[in-house]
Amino acid sequence: MCGIVGAVAGRDVVPVLLEGLRRLEYRGYDSAGVAVIDDTGHLARTRKVGRVKELEPALSHDQIAGVTGIAHTRWATHGGVTESNAHPHICRGTVAVVCNGIIENHESLRQQQREIGFEFTSDTDTEVIVHQIYGHLDQGKDLLVAVQAAIAQLEGAYSLGVISTREPGRLLAARNGPPLLIGIRDGESFIASDIAALLSETQDYIVLEDGDVADITRDGVKIYDRSGKRAERGVQKSTLTVDAVNLGEYRHFMLKEIFEQPSAVADTLEGRITGERLLDASFGHRATDIFDATDAVQIVACGTSYHAALVAKYWLAWHGVACDAEIASEFRYRPQVVRPNTLFVTISQSGETADTLAALEYARKSGYQHSLTICNVPESSLVRASDIAFMTHAGPEIGVASTKAFTAQLTALILLTIALARRHGLRARDEARLIGELRTLPAKIDQALALDEQIRGIAEQFADKQNVLFLGRGAHYPVALEGALKLKEISYIHAEGYAAGELKHGPLALVDGNMPVVAVAPNNQLLEKLKSNIQEVRARGGKLFVFADPQSGIISDEDSHVFDVAPVDDCISPIIYTIPLQLLAYHVAVIKGTDVDKPRNLAKSVTVE
Repeated sequence: MCGIVGAVAGRDVVPVLLEGLRRLEYRGYDSAGVAVIDDTGHLARTRKVGRVKELEPALSHDQIAGVTGIAHTRWATHGGVTESNAHPHICRGTVAVVCNGIIENHESLRQQQREIGFEFTSDTDTEVIVHQIYGHLDQGKDLLVAVQAAIAQLEGAYSLGVISTREPGRLLAARNGPPLLIGIRDGESFIASDIAALLSETQDYIVLEDGDVADITRDGVKIYDRSGKRAERGVQKSTLTVDAVNLGEYRHFMLKEIFEQPSAVADTLEGRITGERLLDASFGHRATDIFDATDAVQIVACGTSYHAALVAKYWLAWHGVACDAEIASEFRYRPQVVRPNTLFVTISQSGETADTLAALEYARKSGYQHSLTICNVPESSLVRASDIAFMTHAGPEIGVASTKAFTAQLTALILLTIALARRHGLRARDEARLIGELRTLPAKIDQALALDEQIRGIAEQFADKQNVLFLGRGAHYPVALEGALKLKEISYIHAEGYAAGELKHGPLALVDGNMPVVAVAPNNQLLEKLKSNIQEVRARGGKLFVFADPQSGIISDEDSHVFDVAPVDDCISPIIYTIPLQLLAYHVAVIKGTDVDKPRNLAKSVTVE
């Protein structure tokens, strides 16, 4: 979603703002802008439709400079992709605002503001905020009080950065939903919607909580809670480095992150198992008591994380644990029938997914007693809102299409399965076997990555296609869903994942020589069923691309390409079979020339509904 950067310093902050915007590009956006208070005390602003690289020469042309400023990358919600709709928005040359979020009562505020003489230059909901703040300033209030008064009149979810010519050394920040951080350094302060934007300046930061307003100057930060009282929020230190969010030797972040999966999984496992046993404490100090009280699991998530939830549903069922998995945006809009002793589990890479956060709040009201989140960002809202948390250690994921976060989530869900299966009869020797398989996981992912050149060689056969079908059975049906999602996200080819047994219930009508069919075929109890489904495709002249166990008996022919995936135990095979599908999507997108890391219309973190 939208990205926010701001700074107050004793130097020109435009380079700082630009670098922050570059580091937020992965979130997805369609326009960008900067506003600063220049050395004459005036507001100067430059905005551009398109990428940050197009904003930079415009800033040089306008010769913008200042010691206090805000910047923004916009992802259009209200109003089209135009320069006038780009942030920051300014009111009467006095106040500038950047916003991430949605103001639900913008229409009524707009009508009121028009009636008292405010003019609108955009179609955005954000412009009502800057007018509202100006209105309170015009009544003689200082900037802090004006911002507090204005946000009290807003309905919706938002994070804000605000500057004013009336108090040029001051930066106001407010949060009600989407994340907002304050970076701290001697004599300088910064704001950003993501720690990645701050790493070139500082690793020390404060996380604003919902309802907070921060009054930021070079001398320090004062934070006020929703009631207007002073609040203390601890300073944290990020473990990320600037290098962690750089491309290195790779052409795209997505490819880098695909090849980081062995280390991401190894880091996720590190310290969570000892000998042949899982440590319950990996999930938090209350985990043992919560797991002891758990008879069933409800998982909610969105997108790729939802596919991880579907795999976990199979894993848990194999070990006698009842589990439901549902898309967060659907879960929160229907009545809940809560089974006793059900653990509510959320999964999110960012920990800021709006629908998942809302589902967690709804779950609490519906009667779920305990909550667990599986997340990659320790300072995120989901982690702070959940009873216990399991942190995946995948590191920053910049590519919009999730790869290493997905396999790290699956690794975490295997550990959760072991923890709960113990309470449902899992024997020590069976746990030891599962732990042994997990220890082999990084090396087996490396083996799967060795298919890269072979997959690159067949990617051309997909580039001119309009549709692709992905097939899987059992726990590999969600793998087929994920493979289809990856291809459609970054190559813009329509792709669908199906349970292979559903072929004759509709999808078989689409199969012909122009439609590639991709299947995942591990050597498990469903293999013979899958082979029958593959024969159905062959009989209709379909072009098959099969990732199969070498002992599967599936062989290549004129219309079938079979790729050997090293033998792997069924408990970890969904992770392994995901890897070649990620590589396939990547290479097809590269051939088509799409923006692999920032596909059109998509955002990395969906922080508004």
